[in-house]
Amino acid sequence: MRIWVTDGGRPVTGGRRTAWLLGPAPRSWRAVALVVLLAVSVSTSLRANWGSDNAFVVKAADALLEGVSPYEDKRFLYLPSAVLMAVPEALVPREVLRWLLPAGISGLVALGWWASLRLFSVPLCSRFAVGGLGLLALAYKPYLNLVLIGNWTAISVAALPVALLLAHRRSWAAAGLVVGLAIACKPMLVPVGLVFVLARRWRGLAVAVLVPVGLSLAGALLMPSPTLFFTKTLPFLLQGQDAYALPWDASPIAVLPRLGVPQPVAVVVAGAGAAAGLWAAWRRWRRPDPQGDGGELRLVETACTVMLAVFLVSRPSFDHYLLLVLPPLLASGVREGSAPRSGWFWAALVPQAAGIPWPSEIAHKRRAFRDCLTLCGLAGLLVRRALRSGRVTLEPVTTAGSPPRTEPECAVMPAVSASRTAF
Repeated sequence: MRIWVTDGGRPVTGGRRTAWLLGPAPRSWRAVALVVLLAVSVSTSLRANWGSDNAFVVKAADALLEGVSPYEDKRFLYLPSAVLMAVPEALVPREVLRWLLPAGISGLVALGWWASLRLFSVPLCSRFAVGGLGLLALAYKPYLNLVLIGNWTAISVAALPVALLLAHRRSWAAAGLVVGLAIACKPMLVPVGLVFVLARRWRGLAVAVLVPVGLSLAGALLMPSPTLFFTKTLPFLLQGQDAYALPWDASPIAVLPRLGVPQPVAVVVAGAGAAAGLWAAWRRWRRPDPQGDGGELRLVETACTVMLAVFLVSRPSFDHYLLLVLPPLLASGVREGSAPRSGWFWAALVPQAAGIPWPSEIAHKRRAFRDCLTLCGLAGLLVRRALRSGRVTLEPVTTAGSPPRTEPECAVMPAVSASRTAF
């Protein structure tokens, strides 16, 4: 085993393959990745069914501007604060929004990937960074769906890695602000509050709670009948919505009954899985990373385990929810013993690969079966890793030191021969 010191000063373990991935990406790679991102955005803008999910939020903002309660529409499921966030979109002409929305969604996913890379000190113009973003856009079906429907999950996709990056840099209050703003847009990152609790960062937790509460109160004061959120919207959510969402709901609570499992049994199975996931997150937080790491892996795996555990019981759980945990988990692959270095990680992602000729029923109305398989596979892998009894420890490594960084971001690694050492 060998160790390379990246431009961020963190050791990255691995062989020649890892060193090659962390080397600067050729210009052709960067061009191809850019073309893929632009092609996805442009092709989405030209489709008739673009932005279907975003339309519900824009419609809610239009209702607010017209003096009508946004919660008259049962498809608007967010907090009152989200209505305020959507007002600028409601003021943009539809033909302009057609081009801005897909590009904005792609930009948010790219921001999440950037923060994930910085968390693990991965050079931004390395083959790993450029190729990973290109493959994510080209081959990962939930990404394509997210850009097409314009769902606000993209905000959480960007916010989670940014918050973890800030937390790793000990800016927990700033991390709480990022999480709070994301919750104000869409309350997906509420479970991340458990990470603040485990870390005993009460100030950051208070910020994460008070920001969406304050913005929601402001939104409620500006709209008629805000109590409809509690009397109409919340019960609708707790019931798992309706038949419209059922074909796409990947939660085991929804999928198992479609396979003949009694509903009470499905609830118990999903609940047990979620409980195991939360316990595993607690165990993972208590187990330190190997000597020489800065705790990034523990932070990422704890947060992702919490999110996947909640997705097992939340109703509904859609395929693009998986995109929350994928960028930080993929970026963790530069660490020895991380989840992406297990073949089971990639096996769990196979059902989400674009281009596989699935039977039409599984590709459309029964796609939730594939999504549930990936969700359970990733959750099971992280739980198993968190509960394993053995600990990986690295002996102290003495290096000759790395020279001061004088090269730009893309020229990331000094000569491998000068910055590596063997155990």
